[in-house]
Amino acid sequence: MAIPFLKLTPLLPLHHPLLPLHPSPSLFPFPQKPHLLLRKPNHLHRSKSNTKDNSSLTSLLSDLQDDPIKADVEAAEEVKTRFSPPSLQENLLSRWPEIHGSENWSGLLDPIDPLLRSELMRYGNFTQATYDAFDSDPYSLYCGTSKYPRRRFFSGLGMDSCGYEVTRFLYATSNIKLPNFFIRSHADKTWSEKGNWIGYVAVSSDATTDLLGRRDIIVAWRGTITKLEWVSDLMDFLRPVSSVGIPCPDPDVKVESGFVDLYTDKDTSCPYCKYSAREQVLAEVTKLIDHYAVKNGEEVSISVTGHSLGSALAMLSAYDLVESKVNGGKTVCVFSFAGPRVGNRKFKKRFEGLGLKALRVVNIHDKVPKVPGIFINEDMPKFVQKLADGLPWSYTHVGVELELDHKNSPFLKETSDISCYHNLEAHLHLLDGYQAKGQKFELATGRDPALVNKSADFLENRFMIPPYWRQDLNKGMVKTEDDKWVQPERRKIDEHPPDTHHHLTKLGFNLDY
Repeated sequence: MAIPFLKLTPLLPLHHPLLPLHPSPSLFPFPQKPHLLLRKPNHLHRSKSNTKDNSSLTSLLSDLQDDPIKADVEAAEEVKTRFSPPSLQENLLSRWPEIHGSENWSGLLDPIDPLLRSELMRYGNFTQATYDAFDSDPYSLYCGTSKYPRRRFFSGLGMDSCGYEVTRFLYATSNIKLPNFFIRSHADKTWSEKGNWIGYVAVSSDATTDLLGRRDIIVAWRGTITKLEWVSDLMDFLRPVSSVGIPCPDPDVKVESGFVDLYTDKDTSCPYCKYSAREQVLAEVTKLIDHYAVKNGEEVSISVTGHSLGSALAMLSAYDLVESKVNGGKTVCVFSFAGPRVGNRKFKKRFEGLGLKALRVVNIHDKVPKVPGIFINEDMPKFVQKLADGLPWSYTHVGVELELDHKNSPFLKETSDISCYHNLEAHLHLLDGYQAKGQKFELATGRDPALVNKSADFLENRFMIPPYWRQDLNKGMVKTEDDKWVQPERRKIDEHPPDTHHHLTKLGFNLDY
């Protein structure tokens, strides 16, 4: 029986002239759209063995066209053989705790472990989905929402093969003014005056669970869509986590106030913001843990991921899940991309003391991971850090850092646009090419470099990939039968599940609505 998420489409990127013809195996090869037809760069060459393999692959596709039913089965098995060999599946089944930081990624980063790289890029794809799905057009009536409903979220993004289902959308609001973070529509009446869609919770399918070796719950957080001015909007002062309801026994455990405000604020006058982002995550993970771990007795992991500001929210929510004991003793790991510092030294000690694991992927030229805490941070001598513990601008990173350098990539050009250094697709490209410190940059998984310019201008001009190329057809406008161009109406925007109140009450929340 064919596994649903193994489809023929992942074969197509092999013919992209920017890519090597022997990508290393990836457990869940997501379709990359569109497939661009470009001239082959002079520095990439086809070997005889490559030509032979591609000929056999072409022959296979030709044979299967005559028998569609046979094609479904055999093509899926061919993809599974070529991209997910048994050795890789078996490795993940036995190694997933190690990949999720059971040994703090010791020996896996330099050189980088191929399975770790594959998993980092997989979770990076789930993070990138929060950007690709976000409606940031101020001329849209639905600006600030997801373009795709929950049940068609991954299929709308061309990620049918990801093997996960979105169980809940996440919304955030803030009671402080954040002009450079929240996106608003120009329309007089909008879906929400207070909130923005900021991520989702998803869970692995049965087939994917079999391959992963456990049921995987993902919490994915969106970063900022606007320029990097959000940094100055949010970064203010440290606040005790216990002051916002997170049950930490140490009042000296503090986090940046803007981040925790965004995580905990709510507005009961708005149907999408009547529960805080914190309450939404805790309720949904509680429900999923109860169903899969408690009721079904399954092994469960919780993987939290985010980029930029979404990385800060990922750190906070992962910490909260464990501090509040919502995780039920299950593994919680953060895969962070280009994230800022979140809290002080006491927060780091508490975070790591609870058994939480965090792997932070950064570009060394990106400024965001260097703030807040420009002057007093983990790079200072220990005695200076101790002396500065009580100061409101003393911050430190948590977890383990994987440093990348965009100047090592022959695909990327010199630019003064610092947003390029921070771009998530650029980070995933750098992950693909990173082998070890001091080693030559060489693409390993076959991720399309054209994706770097999806929302940036970072690729060398010689590749002829236009900058900022990703956009909706006709910017979402459609033509009616009477030749009028209009915005199509959407179905009702996904609200909170009706059992949210029930699960929060079980967790001890006192809700009066």
